[in-house]
Amino acid sequence: MILWGPPGTGKTSIAGIIANTLKAPFYTLSAISSGVKEVREAIAAAKEQKGAILFIDEIHRFNKGQQDALLGAVEKGIVTLIGATTENPSFEVNSALLSRCQVYILKPLDEADLIRLLHYALKEDEILKGKKIELKETEALINISGGDARKLLNLLELVVNVLGDGAVITDDQVMEIAQQRIALYDKGGEQHYDIISAFIKSIRGSDPNAAVYWLARMIEGGEDVKFIARRLLILASEDIGNANPNALLLANAAFEAVNKIGYPESNLILSQCATYLASSPKSNSSTVAIAAAQAAVSAHGDLPVPLHIRNAPTRLMKDLNYGKGYEYSHSFENNFSPQEYLPEALSGKKFYDPGKNAREEELRKFLRERWKEKYGY
Repeated sequence: MILWGPPGTGKTSIAGIIANTLKAPFYTLSAISSGVKEVREAIAAAKEQKGAILFIDEIHRFNKGQQDALLGAVEKGIVTLIGATTENPSFEVNSALLSRCQVYILKPLDEADLIRLLHYALKEDEILKGKKIELKETEALINISGGDARKLLNLLELVVNVLGDGAVITDDQVMEIAQQRIALYDKGGEQHYDIISAFIKSIRGSDPNAAVYWLARMIEGGEDVKFIARRLLILASEDIGNANPNALLLANAAFEAVNKIGYPESNLILSQCATYLASSPKSNSSTVAIAAAQAAVSAHGDLPVPLHIRNAPTRLMKDLNYGKGYEYSHSFENNFSPQEYLPEALSGKKFYDPGKNAREEELRKFLRERWKEKYGY
């Protein structure tokens, strides 16, 4: 299985609980410090014991060769693999390994979870429970930790060590001890996904000022540059599309560049890309088109491909009229033949409706001429 979620949501703890409950041999590796050699050594050791669990933290950091080294052992049941990742496994885990795993998504801990964890630590921890600490305010602790339980507990320990026995913890004390200049959020608590949502909506709403502000919030919070760049790449197609095709090219270039450079210089590239996308004309016509087409596929199932546009590589297929009647577009005036390409049940169906912007108005005019000749509208 792959446990996918933000830092401090319990991925390692869950793996430990599973191994402890099953009383299974438990081997752990960190992808940051381990390579193929360490993977093979762990697998060799697991062969000597039945039902061994191999836990790999930060599995997204393994390259293809390292991930491939796991395949045989997973397939043969030599080990039960549990991987932990903060990155989307669809992008970071190769398909051969991913197809053999069940992915479980761990959500960020909410404010109630974190407050409950604080009180539990003060009551049950062997050292903390003897210090008679009063937790008067929690907002600073919650906001600085950003939904990361590990970070929250480390911060609590730091604050208690500084204040001493019998301390009353307040937001001001926490802020001073943490030595972080961050703005306290509202009581609802803006989390990681709220900020990326604000970032995307600001770009979609053509506000480069808000976009670069939310970008700065993510940068200051140490957000992964690949996560930011990936969202910009998706937005360039989803919200700008054919209104400005260069947006996708720039977003892709930005994605490649920040992966090569990393912080802090990648901040400049991300800022350029974000402000450019925010300042671009917007269109979601391509997004609407594919959604409508997928809905048609779901509604109508696997409609047959019209005979005249089927592939006919063999004599038998030609005898069955595969490809018969196909009109080669370049043989016609303006490189256009008014033949039908959709299945008969969907003939004349319009999925793509160009957006109302200068670029797509040109496309609309072009398509209107062809649709009028083809369908009469």
